[in-house]
Amino acid sequence: MVHRITVLHSIDPRGGKVGGIETHIRLLLSRYPDTVSVLLVGIDERGDLEIGKPVKVEFDGRQIDFLPVIHIPGETMRAAAKKISQSVTLHFTLGIMRYLFTIRRLSAGDSASTEIERFEQAIPARLIGNPVVQLVHNEETKGDKMDSLIGRYWWIHRLNEKIALTLAARVVGVNPNIIARYEREMPRIARKSEFMTVSVDTERFPAAPFPTDDVFRVVFAGRLDAFKDPPLMFETLRRLHAKLGGKFEFHYIGTSDPHRDKEFAAIEPFTIRHGFQTGDGVSAIMRNCHAGILTSFFEGMPCYLLEVLSSGRPMGAIRLSQYDPLIEAGVSGFLVERPDDREIAAEVMADHFVQLAADIAAGRLNPEAIRAKVTPYSVAVQMPKLFERHIALGCGRSRPHQPAVASPANSRSH
Repeated sequence: MVHRITVLHSIDPRGGKVGGIETHIRLLLSRYPDTVSVLLVGIDERGDLEIGKPVKVEFDGRQIDFLPVIHIPGETMRAAAKKISQSVTLHFTLGIMRYLFTIRRLSAGDSASTEIERFEQAIPARLIGNPVVQLVHNEETKGDKMDSLIGRYWWIHRLNEKIALTLAARVVGVNPNIIARYEREMPRIARKSEFMTVSVDTERFPAAPFPTDDVFRVVFAGRLDAFKDPPLMFETLRRLHAKLGGKFEFHYIGTSDPHRDKEFAAIEPFTIRHGFQTGDGVSAIMRNCHAGILTSFFEGMPCYLLEVLSSGRPMGAIRLSQYDPLIEAGVSGFLVERPDDREIAAEVMADHFVQLAADIAAGRLNPEAIRAKVTPYSVAVQMPKLFERHIALGCGRSRPHQPAVASPANSRSH
């Protein structure tokens, strides 16, 4: 019996949308076991597909069913909405509702489940008729800096969260802080929740020796959203460039325009912008760099962090508690508590990076020891667990006395 997983997310599997959630979706599309078939309900980014008509799409050597429910150009998808009428999430959710009967037909099976990454899709996901797995990727709080409309319409976000968590059959939080909040505030939700981080493709991101030339390179991959604190990142890198006597480069992988933050002007001369890259492209760039940087106010569990460490590169970061098991001083990077003063924070971060560069040059850091930090988060370890949850829900619904799980041995790897 093949289990049918329907994934609802505003992505075109052929497109260039980047981010931690998108990385998770792409891993799910490429690593599902032979006991599973996947229907992705998403967005047509190119404008070359008939909306509401399913097509077969090959993704990373695997075949999935893709149902585009709306056409939104890639450049529009990557821009932060300034008002609700511009919200990609809203338009995508309306598209799901428009083609709900088609989705119900395509998602049907003796064993089936639905996965959503955003609270806003909870009601249409439940209307599909299959058990819903809700992944919770962020732990933002009221007043946090963010580009999305969530900050402006916080009460709507919290209402959507309550609805989604109530309707979900299973809730997966990508860091332990999320589950801890549910235990404190929503005990009934906590009973059907578990902690499971996003996964990293350790085969695609192998460890490699550090580059041997005298130019120190720091890499960042992802969107430059406000909650990432780009001004602090850029000011840190400006100071680092000066402290290293100009023997420094910043490598940015992503599609955001860094010019919207005035601090970028000072580091533009020694910044290499790589734009959108495939997973293999990101991996190659990371292996040619020495370290990563994170200055976020909040995060779930960044795929970028896991990919940097998997590549055998240390991370320098403003501390968030979920980083503690991964970033160990003297082994895999450094953590700095966020001071109130941004200038002080940038100076402290830059000094730590100078020491990191010296440690790498002296051979005091081992890429394989850094990579070992992410072994528990690898695709091979974690993805089978996620598919097990889906299959158990589907079988529990249709055949309560015949539980089944997806064995890791059945998972295809590349």
